[in-house]
Amino acid sequence: MACAALAGMLLYGCSTTPRFNENFGTSVRANAAAQVLDPAAAANTNPAAGMEGSTAVIAQGRYQDSFKATEPPIRPLIISGAGSK
Repeated sequence: MACAALAGMLLYGCSTTPRFNENFGTSVRANAAAQVLDPAAAANTNPAAGMEGSTAVIAQGRYQDSFKATEPPIRPLIISGAGSK
């Protein structure tokens, strides 16, 4: 029984390609193209007006540092002897 199932699986690997492969990825490409505001934006050599480079580097560094994990403050252990005689 197991040999017949194995033979069937091996023969299924030799079958033809299903028809859904003809349009595989078409919807993904169409949705990605629909999200592009300006397709010619990559060819634009006019720099965007904004802040200076040194200021942008500092701002980017602060932005990256904001994701670093900070250690929680160490709380002191206070032992009170108020309940003892």
